[in-house]
Amino acid sequence: MKKNLLLLSVCCLCTCLYAQRFVVTYDKEQLSSPAAEGKPYFDGRLLLMLSTKPTPEPRFTITDGHQTQLIFGVDVENWKTGQPIVFDSKVFGYPIESLAKVPKGEYYVQALLHVYATCQLATGHVIKVPMDRGAGQQWNQEPGNLYSTPQKINFDPKSANFSIRLDKIIPPIEPPKDTEFVKHIKIRSERLSKFWGRDMYLGAHVLLPDGFEQHPEARYPLCIFHGHFPADFGGFRTTPPDPNLQPDYNERFKITGYNKIVQQEAYNFYKKWTSPNFPRFLIVEIQHANPYYDDSYAVNSANIGPYGDAIMYELIPEIEKRFRGIGQGWARFTYGGSTGGWEALAAQIFYPDEFNGCFAACPDPIDFRAYTLINLYEDKNAYYYDSPFKKLARPGHRDYLGQISTTIEQMNHRELVLGTKSRSGQQWDIWEAVYSPQGPDGYPQRIFDKKTGEINRQVAEYWRENYDLRYILQRDWEKLGPKLEGKIHIYCGDMDNYYLNNAVYLMEEFLEKTKNPYYNGEVKYGDRFEHCWNGDPTLPNYITRLRYNTMYVQKIMDRIMKTAPPGADLTSWRY
Repeated sequence: MKKNLLLLSVCCLCTCLYAQRFVVTYDKEQLSSPAAEGKPYFDGRLLLMLSTKPTPEPRFTITDGHQTQLIFGVDVENWKTGQPIVFDSKVFGYPIESLAKVPKGEYYVQALLHVYATCQLATGHVIKVPMDRGAGQQWNQEPGNLYSTPQKINFDPKSANFSIRLDKIIPPIEPPKDTEFVKHIKIRSERLSKFWGRDMYLGAHVLLPDGFEQHPEARYPLCIFHGHFPADFGGFRTTPPDPNLQPDYNERFKITGYNKIVQQEAYNFYKKWTSPNFPRFLIVEIQHANPYYDDSYAVNSANIGPYGDAIMYELIPEIEKRFRGIGQGWARFTYGGSTGGWEALAAQIFYPDEFNGCFAACPDPIDFRAYTLINLYEDKNAYYYDSPFKKLARPGHRDYLGQISTTIEQMNHRELVLGTKSRSGQQWDIWEAVYSPQGPDGYPQRIFDKKTGEINRQVAEYWRENYDLRYILQRDWEKLGPKLEGKIHIYCGDMDNYYLNNAVYLMEEFLEKTKNPYYNGEVKYGDRFEHCWNGDPTLPNYITRLRYNTMYVQKIMDRIMKTAPPGADLTSWRY
């Protein structure tokens, strides 16, 4: 009798543990998605989302902040039509780890398949990764991904059993059209195609100077504006703001009508760009989305491929050829914020003769002793401070008053749900994909265990030797110093939301000690400014972030006049 009761108890326990079931399927017609690439099955990451809100769709509600909704994910391989994929309590989720712990209630449920392609790498590895198809690696918007119509359900973790069918395909995105001032370029990269074993492309949006057609003799300096994937050239508008535009509310800046401010700033830039005394430059925004992120970080990488060389020696020469660039290092500059700030500084360091100055605002960690709040070389765990008894989580995001909205662990668990093997397309995973050595399976080696946060010290050493910008400068200053004198400019708010100012402090400490030569640049901080402060203490972030293309013009002009070699063209482009 006792044995039977024990068996009954175990069965009841198993029923409770695995009662939560969502069964997902798709129809044969969905194989018409271009992401299927002609195969009779799909590979990818299948995501299940639950939201307490009717709008927006659940796929647009997954964030690092307090208001995030729920998501669960599984890898699928050779997934054929009609084959059910089951989500139960064993499937890992964010911010609640198991469906068994989801509160009873009313939800809107949706599933989405982020489709993967198979790549035969030049290293001999075969990997499955999501290709960019025009949305800049945005999993919830990438053309060709399958998703379901949201359903309203009453969820009870003790008896949940639902069926979901993927019935929609995200449509293609129409490429931007050329205008009088903005031209678009796309080239096949030989270097990247060889690495990935398939055709890979680089793109760019090029802002032409006023009078470009009227001055065919002019040759122009080039400015690379680095940043996240640009659908088109941003912040440039030839007409006044739309008078019928309904003002929106910007949660980050707590401003109503920010959309109108954005349009006004874009129009103001156009007026400056076409004014009589404004310098005539080419400004370029690069499209280099890849299977791991919305851009490549503009460097060569064991996992991403030789993007640094492809941009420097394939894309930039083509741009300068088509649009009459001067094509010499003294006439090239680079700037950007956040990811773009790291890229601007890295491009200047790794290609010191090819650029004449960088302006790096709120750069991603430039010293891995301050990898946000982690010291990769000394800490044992990325998620928790080292302590014999106390378990204190490392914050991941703050506001200017220090209020915390997420932890590093929570940020990484969200990414782990979105994709295993560094394939989430998100921030921590792209750092790993760019900086890490390639693993035996062809995917990036983990810098730390994504579940527990335990740091891999061997991988950290690889990061230091290859991508720790402060360490590289210090190690190689004897060689790099003479090439970089006067070229490094860094700006960061001292209340950066992601604690990026900590690494800037360490970089400044080194730079101020440099000798033979002294670095002769600048490092500045904005008091109580958040991410992404870029150097102007007189205006709020929500304005200055829209003025990158005009903020550094005078510094660039001063640098050109000071450093241009004898006989350099300083006149044809100054009309």
